[in-house]
Amino acid sequence: MSTESDDPYVRATTVDEAKTNSPQTIRVDGRVIGLFYHEGEFYATDNRCPHMGFPLTEGSVDDGVLTCPWHHARFELSCGDTFDPFADDVRTYPVTVREGDVYVDPNPARDRSPEEHWRDRLDHSLRENIDLITAKSVIGLDDAGVSYTEPVRIGIEFGTRYRDDGWGRGLTTLVAMANLLADLHPEDRRRALYVGLTAVADDCSGEPPFFVQEALSTDDVAADRLAEWFRENIEVRDSDGAERVLRAAIAADADESALAGMLVAAATDHRYLDSGHRLDFVNKAFEALDHVGWEHVDAVLPSLVPGLASADRAEENSSWRQPIDVAQLCFDAADELPELIEASAEQRRAGAEKPWTEPDGVLDVLLGDDPHEIIDALTAAVSDGASVEDLALLVAHAAGRRVAHFGTSNEFRDWNTVHHTYTYANAVYGLGRRTDAPEAYRGVFDAAMSVYLDRFLNTPPAPLPDPGGDGDPGELLDELLACFEVESDEEVNRAGRLTAEYLAAGGDAAELKRELGEVLLREDVGFHPRQNLEAAFTQYEADDGERSRVHLIAAARFLAAHTPTRRASEQTFRIAERLNRGEQIHEE
Repeated sequence: MSTESDDPYVRATTVDEAKTNSPQTIRVDGRVIGLFYHEGEFYATDNRCPHMGFPLTEGSVDDGVLTCPWHHARFELSCGDTFDPFADDVRTYPVTVREGDVYVDPNPARDRSPEEHWRDRLDHSLRENIDLITAKSVIGLDDAGVSYTEPVRIGIEFGTRYRDDGWGRGLTTLVAMANLLADLHPEDRRRALYVGLTAVADDCSGEPPFFVQEALSTDDVAADRLAEWFRENIEVRDSDGAERVLRAAIAADADESALAGMLVAAATDHRYLDSGHRLDFVNKAFEALDHVGWEHVDAVLPSLVPGLASADRAEENSSWRQPIDVAQLCFDAADELPELIEASAEQRRAGAEKPWTEPDGVLDVLLGDDPHEIIDALTAAVSDGASVEDLALLVAHAAGRRVAHFGTSNEFRDWNTVHHTYTYANAVYGLGRRTDAPEAYRGVFDAAMSVYLDRFLNTPPAPLPDPGGDGDPGELLDELLACFEVESDEEVNRAGRLTAEYLAAGGDAAELKRELGEVLLREDVGFHPRQNLEAAFTQYEADDGERSRVHLIAAARFLAAHTPTRRASEQTFRIAERLNRGEQIHEE
């Protein structure tokens, strides 16, 4: 039996006053509520427009529709539902009249939890490509204590379903941002998710959906044969056939190593697909599964197939054929792999358990002018027992040096070319840690040839800084951050020098990464700088000791070459943060 103390309603005003002064703002139980008298009935809503926080009592009511005067978002007055997708439903409050007074229930039960609400809003924002709602959703989910993996999962499910071309830049950006989270300031982590999710929405906007092909129904085909069928279908650019085979392998419970080997083999049957992007996308798809779980494999990996089937093949480009046929060098080296791997195994059988050690001078060979020497050095390393991971790390370091040495006085302003090689090598390194498929070595050969072809972008080379190590790390970091506020070649080179000085002076690399991450996230830099920083952080942690600083020097130079920007995306995110704090955006 209810008692008077159980009554949820709170007196707001008199009936006469509510009729005379409609609409009016009232404060009930700490809430600011808009009270409306319309067509003989009383209605109460949250007075903040859910879009941008403008007072709804300054709007208009006509035919049961409440319209915000700022951006003209419209709401059905009795239930609060919006007519306009850029806004959100406004919260309404039950109203009753008792003995000449108006009462409002300021704490009605919610139909859904905040977590459910913001999940739905995030999905809606991706479909409608509305950045502000994406930002609000990421913030709302984080405030509700939801793990970062949930918005990442929503983004991956959306991106793999609503883009006919399959896995692309948007999903790659989202996974790169998820990979960066541990290296960021805590307050920047939801900003990183926002950046990744808006990239997914942009990439899918206006695109037809991905129509799923059914798996081959057979369950009596060997894994090796499925892998060969997959490669054959990619070879003839039959995306549908390749997808059916891949889904059959997944249905047969092929493990991560086998599936990675299947995809790596198809992605390296030809040279350096789509300037390296396709193998990078394969790597990022597996990293996505690291975040959201293997149960999503049937959605994630098949999305790679359209791009693999349609990719440009580097051997079709003149730069890989003339004046030296470096594509053929890679094909020839790939043909030798069975013998090279057998030679390595023979050494192990003979008791040579010592892990491969990088020979003196091999880095100079990789950065040199003779592609034959480069291939010879790599094939010798394979024969001596070097793993894909070993060689990819070495080649990624060489690629990082191409970025660190990028000549700003060069007539070619093509940072993207050296960047593509770098992220490709990083992808080979990542995939080499997942599969022992011998075809992964082919990615090493391709990456090394791309390092060779990029040599003209180091002519003349920017010198690698030789710091004294006697500066103040805090002051050096402040000077470095100022480099990203000015667009000039001088600031690009200064950024590299200051990064080297900071590290040599004992500066904290983790703090440097946090600050570089903050710069990246506030700028409208686009796909490549986001890829680049994530690859640099990965390689910095993986590379050897003092040599690893090259990756952060390269990252700082690349970022300085692409900043500052308009920061429009950052402005949207800051508005969402201010609205979440209850600030009045429309006021000074």
